[in-house]
Amino acid sequence: MLNKAKTLKGYKLDSLDGEFGEVKEFYFDDRHWTVRYLVANTGNWLTGRQVLISPYALVAAIKAEEHVAVNLTKKQIEASPSLNSDKPVSRQFEVSYYGHYGWPMYWNGPYMRGTYPYIARDPETWKSPAQGEKAWDPLLRSTDAVSGYEIQALDGEIGHVEDFIIDDQTWAIRYLVVATRNCWPGKKVLVSPQWIERVSWSESKVFINLSREAIKQSPEYTEEALITRDYEEGLHGHYQLEGYWAESAQRPELVHLNK
Repeated sequence: MLNKAKTLKGYKLDSLDGEFGEVKEFYFDDRHWTVRYLVANTGNWLTGRQVLISPYALVAAIKAEEHVAVNLTKKQIEASPSLNSDKPVSRQFEVSYYGHYGWPMYWNGPYMRGTYPYIARDPETWKSPAQGEKAWDPLLRSTDAVSGYEIQALDGEIGHVEDFIIDDQTWAIRYLVVATRNCWPGKKVLVSPQWIERVSWSESKVFINLSREAIKQSPEYTEEALITRDYEEGLHGHYQLEGYWAESAQRPELVHLNK
């Protein structure tokens, strides 16, 4: 299911042995545009440290109950490597964190999940990176921090990032919600990360390979409407660009993720 990051914010987090906090925000990378960590607000528990939960431990977001199921115990979470709340997520921390849980490291390979294009939940299928594969150095960003970034089309500014649409099965960011502000007051549109040319972190600006007019004529996104596959096909059809779900058809092992 597709969910807005701001909708998930505040959802309760349920471990295997009880509730331990709520969703605060998400950390993602701009290479694959996928969530690397859910950041938990644990209240008075584990104060002074960031509590990060990898998608490997996220079962699903349950909209009806407004909670996210986490496949870890409180003891496992408490025993995980500690990261001060005022520190960025470093490679040293990530190596320690993934090593602690024994999960495959996502930066060791060309796919979204390293040596896998999806979340491989069965430990028996985990494998070491192929010889010769180069690790890449991720720089993680916060959904809260990037909200508000300006959107730059091919021929000028069109608005700003208002939110992110997250797939709670793959934990990939499928769309940025763009508020067009003064260009077309009140209109919001969705933009796929696949259409982004680059992000200037120093300018707080996202550059998109689309014209202002093309974006103006794209299907409108409303808060009330569900993002159905029909809507997505219409959106991608408008730009004559292939949808992310085409990858599932090309890779049989991904089909179950997008049912």
